[in-house]
Amino acid sequence: MTTLRRYLPILDWGRTYDKNAFSNDMIAAVIVTIMLIPQSLAYALLAGLPPEAGIYASIAPIILYAIFGTSRALAVGPVAVVSLLTASAIGQVAEQGTAGYAVAALTLAFLSGGFLLLLGVFRLGFLANFLSHPVIAGFITASGILIATSQLKHVLGVSADGHTLPQMLASIGSQLDQINWITVGIGITATVFLFWVRKNLKPLLKRTGLSPLMSDILTKAGPVAAVVATTVAVWALDLSNKGVKIVGDVPQSLPPLTMPNMSPDLIGTLLVPAILISIIGFVESISVAQTLAAKRRQRIDPDQELIGLGAANLGAAFTGGFPVTGGFSRSVVNFDAGAETPAAGAYTAMGLAIAALFLTPLVYFLPTATLAATIIVAVLSLVDLSILKKTWGYSKADFAAVAATILLTLVLGVEVGVASGVIISLFLHLYHTSRPHVAEVGLVPGTQHFRNILRHDVKTDSTLVTLRVDQSLFFVNARFLEDLIQNRVTDGCDIKNVVLMFSAVNEVDYSALESLEAINLRLKDLGVGLHLSEVKGPVMDRLKRSHFLDELNGRVFLSQFEAWRNLTNSRNIENAAE
Repeated sequence: MTTLRRYLPILDWGRTYDKNAFSNDMIAAVIVTIMLIPQSLAYALLAGLPPEAGIYASIAPIILYAIFGTSRALAVGPVAVVSLLTASAIGQVAEQGTAGYAVAALTLAFLSGGFLLLLGVFRLGFLANFLSHPVIAGFITASGILIATSQLKHVLGVSADGHTLPQMLASIGSQLDQINWITVGIGITATVFLFWVRKNLKPLLKRTGLSPLMSDILTKAGPVAAVVATTVAVWALDLSNKGVKIVGDVPQSLPPLTMPNMSPDLIGTLLVPAILISIIGFVESISVAQTLAAKRRQRIDPDQELIGLGAANLGAAFTGGFPVTGGFSRSVVNFDAGAETPAAGAYTAMGLAIAALFLTPLVYFLPTATLAATIIVAVLSLVDLSILKKTWGYSKADFAAVAATILLTLVLGVEVGVASGVIISLFLHLYHTSRPHVAEVGLVPGTQHFRNILRHDVKTDSTLVTLRVDQSLFFVNARFLEDLIQNRVTDGCDIKNVVLMFSAVNEVDYSALESLEAINLRLKDLGVGLHLSEVKGPVMDRLKRSHFLDELNGRVFLSQFEAWRNLTNSRNIENAAE
């Protein structure tokens, strides 16, 4: 049962489920369902898929995540960034609007789900750490700009295309003479209204005396109000015959049973995009889940989250959807509305199923400009250009990573942008790792503590050099330490002993061991002793398995102060005692 509860968290929280949890989950589900109906239609539009695909991608995946996921508040479904990545990936293998395009989306969801499931089963969630936060922030900011720009064609009523910012702007610019001004009016009105709702409606409703809960529900229903108002206007004024593009027929049914295309060629083409989508989606999802869980002192299991998200994507692949993940905005809404368990997600899926069965005919006259406005308002909150200023002031390397990720994503596309971000992150990590911080330290007067001679007024001895190595030693940085000691010892001074203070060294690999042996031989030839101090147990155990300690041209001291007392002259010992 313990193993079962680990892989099926529903068996854990389900044992204590009661009427109070049911009531709170139902209230949260109603609010999220109201919010998710227009969002799911809009994100399907962003992915280049029929609107019903957004609803289908929000039913089975949510239920499966409720069974396998560990977050009590995470709301799974289509999200802006993953929808954009989906459109970019499958746009390379099929033409939008064709059956092949929809099947490619199913295949992408299948590959993404399978990859996430494998990572979870083999407990490889740590791989997502290769995407640094600055790179993620830069990628999401650039994606937000790309997504908002891609929706301008729907607001303007033109048929632009392109996957990069220059392509989209050039395409839109070439068709400015074809703008449909009625569509522009609808799109701008909806956008302004949604921005106003997001910022001002809730405080206004509270001032009128409405309860916080009802104010929150009405605020989240803002997009629904925009959908209803513009749909009625298009129907009443017959604007569809005046060039206003509408959603049209949406099947009135539950999600169908679908099958991905297992063609080796298609799988080979979509595999890398699926991996990128999986990693980006997981990083976004786990960040939201852990943030919300911390507020209630709950625990998130990242590896089980991989299994939950993998199951959700596999569910989307077999029920007419496309890749999904945990969404930030709807998860926060779910949390704030009082969701206590993943059952809230299952109730949301039931609400969407009812909408798919009975409400889809009502969106026939829904203008695509309104859905575009919904997307624009949602994604502009993701754009955070202040990250450039913050990283510039804190770390020029992180600034370079953010700026490069934003620029490459905007100019070359999302896949190149995120891949470049990963490469830049790894390069910067390897660069910093190859140059570990090594401080020359001296004794703080009246104590047994040692500090950097460049930062503190400390006692030193001309015959002794103590270098505090502040990082583990392995093949990337071992040569750096060799060169540093060589330069320090051959600087024309009367050094008799060198002590490597290993208090921060957690590991020494074989390449670093060979470097230490080389340092030992060189210092021995120069008549200089090499000593170690404050070596951690696991590191000492490994050194004992080699010949290094037998050949060491010096001693291993338990503490740095012990090394100081034994290796400095009597005058310094007396001064230290004072």
